Amino acid sequence: MQIRPGIELAALTDLGCQRENNEDRYSYWEPSGDQQFAVKGRLISVADGMGGYEGGQEASRIAIESVEEAYAGDPESDVQSALLSGFRAAHQKIQSYAVSHPALEGMGTTCTTVALVGRQLYFAHVGDSRLYLVRDASITRLTQDHSYVSRLVAHGVISSEEAEFHPQRHILTAALGAGSEVEPDAPSAPLELHSGDQIVLCTDGLWGVVGDEQIRKVVASQGPEEACRELVQMARDRGGPDNITLQVVRMD
Repeated sequence: MQIRPGIELAALTDLGCQRENNEDRYSYWEPSGDQQFAVKGRLISVADGMGGYEGGQEASRIAIESVEEAYAGDPESDVQSALLSGFRAAHQKIQSYAVSHPALEGMGTTCTTVALVGRQLYFAHVGDSRLYLVRDASITRLTQDHSYVSRLVAHGVISSEEAEFHPQRHILTAALGAGSEVEPDAPSAPLELHSGDQIVLCTDGLWGVVGDEQIRKVVASQGPEEACRELVQMARDRGGPDNITLQVVRMD
């Protein structure tokens, strides 16, 4: 995998302790040509499939491959629009696959994808995989979970602290492949990253058992590769109830 200078990247996925198959997926893409790289930058994704053994695996695979294909082939220079087009294409392809494979009815996936063009960070997001920014001594969650519990927080029924441990926090209200339409979350403007900033993309197999502040401490104190290993081990030590996947990117 070619990675041009400018970032340090590490990724890791793990079965966890209670699952028989891994329905998570992650990827990194950048174009081979320098001219296209200047326009498209880097694409970094995680996805967490659902719908049974084959359904979940296929949904997360289709999502990431479709987003990359659509993003790479979009002739426009509008990065955010290209990302959103990729998500809509993925949604339709997952639904078409389910129609042609009736046994996989109900398949779907979360997907969180970052486009990093120079130091400009764009993203699109559906589901409850997360994107964090670790800067200096702080951690900021850049995505909102599309979940039942997040709705409870938005309506003031429970606090954000209570949401982190709510027994129904993994019930999704949106996923690629689910429902007639999909409306990915996206920022109104790109975020300017600084030297030393780190971004973390992860599935709920990590954040469901390792809190935000613990993620920050590990990522801030180690390189991306060591941080990935330690965070996966922390999740496993806490029962590893789900597949665990993350990518850590440090801006050089």
